[in-house]
Amino acid sequence: MSPHYTIPLSGLKEGRHEFDFEIDNRFFEKFEESEFREGNLIAEITIDKRSTHADLDFRIKGTVSIYCDRCLDKFLYPVESKNRLLIKFGRNDEENDPDILYLPSGENEFDLNQHLYDFIMLALPIRRIHPDDEEGNSTCNPAMLKKLDDLRTDEESRTDPRWDDLKKLMNNN
Repeated sequence: MSPHYTIPLSGLKEGRHEFDFEIDNRFFEKFEESEFREGNLIAEITIDKRSTHADLDFRIKGTVSIYCDRCLDKFLYPVESKNRLLIKFGRNDEENDPDILYLPSGENEFDLNQHLYDFIMLALPIRRIHPDDEEGNSTCNPAMLKKLDDLRTDEESRTDPRWDDLKKLMNNN
């Protein structure tokens, strides 16, 4: 496992190559804007290198420690991600294609840091809440759930009379 998240593309012979990277808390410290700092993942990268390009397949698996949007407690969230990058060697003389990265001539290494971070972030759901247990019950902090329930007002359950009138119009048609 490598602590550096780079691949020496210029030194690789044509053909298939595999790299494994351990992603831990030290990795997340590099990203100041990150909303989490703890994780334990493995990134397996398979490279199919050709003379003009390299095709990279990423498989990332593990867990990250994130905060629950409902109760604000930390919990481990499983991450599993498969992604692909195409890297062309040389200058970008063509139109910009977001699916193709260009590695300028003379560059010896390809830095994976931002790509690994982005793939992990994209594997997380928009709404991050504790998963339910086997019986379908929330595993969120019960004290926080009670507090949220106590703060819920009756107004939330009432409907707006204007919407009621609109619903009547819709039902008449």
